[in-house]
Amino acid sequence: MIDTQTIRGKILDLAIQGLLTDRGPDDGSGKELVSHIVECKATGRHGDKKTPNPASLAPPFSLPDGWAWAQLEDLGADVQNAFADGPFGSNLKKEHYTTKRQVRIIQLSNVGVDGWRNSNEKYTTYEHLETIKRSEVKAGNIVIAKMMPAGRAIVVPEGVADAFVLSSDCVKFVPSELLNVRYLCYAINSKWFHDQVMVDVHGIGRERTSLSNLKRYYIPIPSVSEQQRIVDIIDRVYATLDTIDVLQAQYSDNLVALKAKLIDAAIQGKLTEQLPDDGTAEELYQLVQIERKHQEKKGTIKSVELAPDIAESDQPFSIPTNWKWTHLGNVSYIVRGGSPRPIKEYITTREDGINWIKIGDVEKGGKYIYSTHEKIIPEGESKSRRVYPGDFLLTNSMSFGRPYISKIEGCIHDGWLLIHDLTGFDPDYLYYLLSSSYLYGQFTVKASGSTVDNLNIDKVKAAFIPLPPLAEQKRIAAKLDDVLKIFD
Repeated sequence: MIDTQTIRGKILDLAIQGLLTDRGPDDGSGKELVSHIVECKATGRHGDKKTPNPASLAPPFSLPDGWAWAQLEDLGADVQNAFADGPFGSNLKKEHYTTKRQVRIIQLSNVGVDGWRNSNEKYTTYEHLETIKRSEVKAGNIVIAKMMPAGRAIVVPEGVADAFVLSSDCVKFVPSELLNVRYLCYAINSKWFHDQVMVDVHGIGRERTSLSNLKRYYIPIPSVSEQQRIVDIIDRVYATLDTIDVLQAQYSDNLVALKAKLIDAAIQGKLTEQLPDDGTAEELYQLVQIERKHQEKKGTIKSVELAPDIAESDQPFSIPTNWKWTHLGNVSYIVRGGSPRPIKEYITTREDGINWIKIGDVEKGGKYIYSTHEKIIPEGESKSRRVYPGDFLLTNSMSFGRPYISKIEGCIHDGWLLIHDLTGFDPDYLYYLLSSSYLYGQFTVKASGSTVDNLNIDKVKAAFIPLPPLAEQKRIAAKLDDVLKIFD
């Protein structure tokens, strides 16, 4: 896959160094342009001239002839904090709304290097809030984030109402009308500008820079004509990259769908031969029940009532004659995790602590659980559920129905279901079965909950599964490994 975001950043770096464009004989000079803007500020046409502060990071590269370095505050009529007093963000409630008109809250958290483009997507619309002060931001103004990703910027687009409610973590920059606002926004979103910001960020957890810092950061300024040529080139390249993004997203979607179809075909017996020496799934099923009784007698698992056989009329699709339709709970032992409460009192850094396996310890799309971020004291085990290497864990809430294989001992909270194999499955086949769209479709239909979809033990136990003989399970898993490896 092509990393288009990195390419966008590289394009900006080349652009602000003058490496994407040639200088024309009639272009004029960036130095003259900056001098004229500074002179206008000094004579009051753009406000009072302030004495520039020395920048914390000196310009790292030489500019082409005719270009000039300028500090942000020298390039605009106004650079000031945007503000919003009163309820804001997650504190906004319906009682704060009126219906007189709408304003928009600028969202900068997801702004990328192409910040001026698609600016309308960076706002959230609320009914007008009479009690909140708002900074007047107009079309063509640039809004810059002070909080991470500090330095990211967007241009307020044309055709948008002038009144915006702004976070206090933004800066409003009104650039000189002599400059190309889109060039400035691209320059501010470049890695070079971001590097300047990172020298000065402060704070723990919510790092940020300040208005005084932003004012003194450098921007390379070419002539007005070259600014426009740079914008035109970036626009063309970015349009191509946008097309690549769309095609790659379609490819990824198609690849996911193809993988799902292959797995579904595999668990229907369509990718492998059925061999006489494999025996039958019915024989395997009976061996599982012997193992179940053995583990019940040992006290490893508790006795459970098996579900009745699945009637032929209820079977979802045809399977080979030596396979068997059964319920997942009939060929495994399924229990729910448990959480000692309050959990904070059980978290420990002691050497004898037990791995505390949380959903946050695994990657979406991953297969194994290798480590945990936290441990609990041994006393917490009696209020939780112990798992061992080789056990299958299934998420039962939020992003429910995702399987993982534990490679460690530990305890699981009640957001997990433990699927303990009774020697009826090849581990890799069981992983593919639990990952199949067929089984996930059953989980989706069976999932329930008032606010959060969840799976309980009974619903997972009741899932219909096709059970092949053990030898064919191994061949199915090996075949899928080989084919999917090609895609990856």
